Amino acid sequence: MKRQKRMNLRFLSSGKILWMLMMTLMVSFVSRAQLKDSIPDPEIEPPETPMEAPEVVIVDSIINFKRIKVDGIAAVIGDYVILNSDIEKTLIDLRNQGASAEDVTHCGLLGKLMEDRLYAHQAVQDSILVSDDEVNSTSDRQIQQLVQQVGSMEKVLEFYKKESVEAFREELFNINKLRMLSEKMQQKIIGDVKVTPEEVRQFFKKIPEDERPVFGAELEISQIVKEPKVPEEEKQKVVDKLEEIKADVEDNDASFSVKAILYSQDPGSKSKGGFYSMTRQTPFVKEFKDVAFSLREGEISDPFETDFGYHIIYIEKIRGQELDLRHILIQPEIPQSALNEAKVELDTIRKHILEEKYTFAEAARNFSDEKETKNDGGLLRNPINFDSRFELTKMDPALYNQVRNLKDNEISNPILEQDPRGGPPSYKILNITNRYDEHVADFAKDYIKIQELALREKQFRAIKEWMEEHIKDTYVSVSGNNKECDFANNWVKE
Repeated sequence: MKRQKRMNLRFLSSGKILWMLMMTLMVSFVSRAQLKDSIPDPEIEPPETPMEAPEVVIVDSIINFKRIKVDGIAAVIGDYVILNSDIEKTLIDLRNQGASAEDVTHCGLLGKLMEDRLYAHQAVQDSILVSDDEVNSTSDRQIQQLVQQVGSMEKVLEFYKKESVEAFREELFNINKLRMLSEKMQQKIIGDVKVTPEEVRQFFKKIPEDERPVFGAELEISQIVKEPKVPEEEKQKVVDKLEEIKADVEDNDASFSVKAILYSQDPGSKSKGGFYSMTRQTPFVKEFKDVAFSLREGEISDPFETDFGYHIIYIEKIRGQELDLRHILIQPEIPQSALNEAKVELDTIRKHILEEKYTFAEAARNFSDEKETKNDGGLLRNPINFDSRFELTKMDPALYNQVRNLKDNEISNPILEQDPRGGPPSYKILNITNRYDEHVADFAKDYIKIQELALREKQFRAIKEWMEEHIKDTYVSVSGNNKECDFANNWVKE
């Protein structure tokens, strides 16, 4: 078995693990740690006027490269420049994030940074667009998160050693623009890659038996959820309060921002006066976006309901397809009696299932309040791959703690659960519908996982072929000792 597991890791390293490493490193490029030191603009777009030495922005002169000191240019990909210091920063970022950097080398990181810039360079050549609104929206969300973490914009600037908000935004804009171009180019390369059932079968058949992957113990879990009924009088109290706030702002010039700080129950925006910047692509619930984009600048909405409670929205500024808004969220109070009723109802449902009046799946379809799972008999879907199985070693800790002591066909007692998204609490009962012990991959039982591995390998091949073709057609220069690197791609064209 030890030999088999070792071979499994070797097999996965050429497909899934390498793919995940590529994606992880790309994400790390825009981690918040990376902003601690300034990244020169030539890394993103060669500026019209150089920020450091003039040699940095000249990408077609071998003579000028020789005038750069060793801590200068590491490589040039098309119009993009990579500095030696950028490689060191990325390595520091990985360490700051707690990632193991034992197997990450200077050459490996340089190769990854070169890949990112080749994607971005070709995206521009192929007229793949990333709008300024998209980039600004992403940057705004990141800044909002940073402000929430450290307390104020002034502390963010101090932490990242930036003299002004404008300088910080500009650098963040450039970093995000490159990343988004790179991601869109990669998606274009693999977007149409599919695998047929025959390709999956051939993929599995080619794996030697002693190298087939071992899948860990897995569970299939179903649940029935009951949400407490909120009394109409409690809902009306919230609507009346929001209408009172709206009238005070409109009639008495009260500050919407101050009202949000005082009354909003949205933890993500309360401290910022209810502020969000959003586009139609921002992952807010449909009801919220529909109301926001129906308002004019300076207008305040009437109270409206989402799964999170009741809101009012004030549109502060409209910039094309991007909105700066403030909102106030207030949730109706749920009396203990309503929670008790939900728990009693679940107790009754559980009792009837144990008495075999109906199955767990039938009860979920008829009684569960969770629309995402009820039509599937309460079956939970793994958010990673939407499969119905959850590998124990990768399961969300909260869910694992709820099911770890359940035996087969046993139904849990009602469990009170807070909505992680900020909505009202609910009760649920859980049932383990299937249990799979650790086992060597079986084509029939593990088809979805094998299909995923086959797809990843085919996508990896598509990326590799694309790289080989475009490295040949793109200006690439690797400087100094970096030419001695054993790159995965043919960056040193000789």
